[in-house]
Amino acid sequence: MLGVSLRDPSLLLTITVIGVTVLVLVLKSMNSRKREPITLQDPEAKYPLPLIEKEKISHNTRRFRFELPSPDHVLGLPVGNYVQLLAKIDNELVVRAYTPVSSDDDRGFVDLIIKIYFKNVHPQYPEGGKMTQYLESLKIGDTIFFRGPKGRLFYHGPGNLGIRPDQTSEPKKTLAHHLGMIAGGTGITPMLQLIRHITKDPSDSTRISLIFANQTEEDILVRKELEEIARTHPDQFDLWYTLDRPPIASWLAEGATRLSNSEQFH
Repeated sequence: MLGVSLRDPSLLLTITVIGVTVLVLVLKSMNSRKREPITLQDPEAKYPLPLIEKEKISHNTRRFRFELPSPDHVLGLPVGNYVQLLAKIDNELVVRAYTPVSSDDDRGFVDLIIKIYFKNVHPQYPEGGKMTQYLESLKIGDTIFFRGPKGRLFYHGPGNLGIRPDQTSEPKKTLAHHLGMIAGGTGITPMLQLIRHITKDPSDSTRISLIFANQTEEDILVRKELEEIARTHPDQFDLWYTLDRPPIASWLAEGATRLSNSEQFH
């Protein structure tokens, strides 16, 4: 029977080397997230980011992808916060708030889904949207200024939120077991940010109920993703739609409950 003594110097050296190697790898893995460079270092600074992709989602909705300073950069946006886009349009500084649909799990880019308000479409807004039409006019390689993080809501999970009474106050902590959400049109983006974050975390059992209002069935953004989340998290995520102008025939949504019109809430 072959015996090995722990007093053997060569064996002790081998064990020590293996132990140190494992420790280094563990520490490297733990600290890798901390070393990711953050784009939004100063909430009052302006960061020029170039457009690298533009995708047509519907007749009036686009996905804009902007490049971060390096492939390793993350945006650095806390869950619950938003960014501001700034541009000089017709000699006027225009500032608008948007919530990215990407997250800090994505490196090297930030994605925005934005509805374009064109001229002469809505009688109450004959000039359309200044910022959205400006974004529509951007060509690949053009830059726009980002500023942030902004916002008064912080989701620390599971169920732990920080809410600022105003922009200058410290967040007040609260615990939620069930979140109720109501969104319309592109207002889904801040909700989607939170829904994604909660449902991808196995340790977060926070329940979510979402009512998503749109004018027509064709206007329902990220519908496929929402219904997939409802299908894979049936005990955690409840999804309802409501339409101002529903189809004549009844309509079905797998994984979601349909509401034919807003009168059901009256």
